[in-house]
Amino acid sequence: MRKNPLNRWWLLSLFAIVLLFTACVPDRKKAQASAESPQGSRDVAIIQPQYAKGFTVTYLDNGVRLVDVVPAEGGMSKKHHGDQPADSSKHKKKADGEQKREKMPVGYHFALVEKGTEADVPEGYVKVSVPIKRTICMTSLQLSNFIALDALDVVKGITSTKNLFNKDVHQRVKTGDIVKIGMEGEFDPELILAANPELIFISPFKRGGYATIKETGIMLIPHLGYKELDPLGQAEWVKFVAMFIGKEKEANDLFDGIAKRYLDLKELAQKTTTRPTIFSGEMHGGNWFAVGGKNHLAQLFRDAGADYILNNEETGGTPIEYEQMYAIAANADYWRILNSFPGDFSYEALKKSEPRNALFKAFKEKHVIYCNMKKTPYYEVTPMQPDVLLQDMVAIFHPELLPDDYQPRYYRLLK
Repeated sequence: MRKNPLNRWWLLSLFAIVLLFTACVPDRKKAQASAESPQGSRDVAIIQPQYAKGFTVTYLDNGVRLVDVVPAEGGMSKKHHGDQPADSSKHKKKADGEQKREKMPVGYHFALVEKGTEADVPEGYVKVSVPIKRTICMTSLQLSNFIALDALDVVKGITSTKNLFNKDVHQRVKTGDIVKIGMEGEFDPELILAANPELIFISPFKRGGYATIKETGIMLIPHLGYKELDPLGQAEWVKFVAMFIGKEKEANDLFDGIAKRYLDLKELAQKTTTRPTIFSGEMHGGNWFAVGGKNHLAQLFRDAGADYILNNEETGGTPIEYEQMYAIAANADYWRILNSFPGDFSYEALKKSEPRNALFKAFKEKHVIYCNMKKTPYYEVTPMQPDVLLQDMVAIFHPELLPDDYQPRYYRLLK
């Protein structure tokens, strides 16, 4: 009896369908398990700092990330990290403030574990369940990381809104989504608890007040971006913050763009045959505060194709007597000033504040580079914009390298 070819074709087709279904079932179950598993709910991008020296990241086989925060040897001065006194109105009390500064431990060690998962944590490491949803920022530098990552929803507390331009932050403070916890030494523990943070980013080496926060039992995470000696190193701390809030990929992409623009500009500036000299700061309370030769600002000047007049090993802001500064900087080509002058700053105002200022070559030749913190969001934005700061400096030192219509964002020659 002859077999029906149609029946044979039908049986083969049915067999193929059964095989295909059987093969797909395990994958489907695996995909479903992955979707329901906390480990499969987030694709964690790899974080490895290239320029920042204050933190390292180690990845374990069980998915735990070990984050070690250790101050770089020869890091920033404990005094402060700029050529502005911490608070010029309180300058006479500075010596008392210095005595209250708290020392940072040799290092902080954290084990980041994805929420909803269980994993063994090595001895000596503090377990942190990430990503977090609520935190407090202590400095503008820290806040700049959250602004750049579009992550203000995570910020539930800040210290102050002084010289703060960000409209979103102001609105959140107004509605109570962000609370002001007070300044260093005067933190309000009730407001801190009201913010209900999972952890708090702090800046060690600051003046007193952290004892109050420690009493709340909330985990403290040191943010040492201000100690970095390279402008890119400071900006790269955005990756550090990203690991705690689950925005690793965004941070990597953001920083890669910053670094490329910065390095391209730096390479362009190094091709120049002339290198002007520059000094920084001004008189406050009887002393001149100037950043040291190893400070990230000094590095910015060098990367922009200029030479900073202080060639020492200091990293932070150092008080110098006027006569000593004049002896060093009298013939410097440029003078950089950053302040919060009420109104329009001018050469006349600079001379009025200290008549001897008119003796500097940079004053006489109208080569004062100026930025007013009351008119620009300097501290809340520029830590994440070293490429823009570099471009402003290149435009001043070597205007032939940039288009004629370039408009500076922060620094410009004082008119």
